[in-house]
Amino acid sequence: MRDHRKHPRKPVELSIAFRIGDGARVDARCRDISLGGMFIETASPAPFGATIEVLLSLSGLKQPAVIPSIVRWTTPEGMGVQFGVMGARETHALTELLGSR
Repeated sequence: MRDHRKHPRKPVELSIAFRIGDGARVDARCRDISLGGMFIETASPAPFGATIEVLLSLSGLKQPAVIPSIVRWTTPEGMGVQFGVMGARETHALTELLGSR
């Protein structure tokens, strides 16, 4: 199967959270990440096509980054999400994370 991603994914182990709409915060784990998205390990994945907010603590940011994302695929183990538009600070902090591991 051919990988169509624009950005290479990097294996990581990060504690993250996500929120579907105005719903409750769901704590989860990130298994891999890139500038374009991540895989979120969770027993409660959002449905395909859902818009979620990913809350990600990044070095250099005082508050967790809130990254709008779209669910592109799901499995029983979690979901793959594509990041929406991020601010310059969030993009820089994520680039630093990807370069440091």
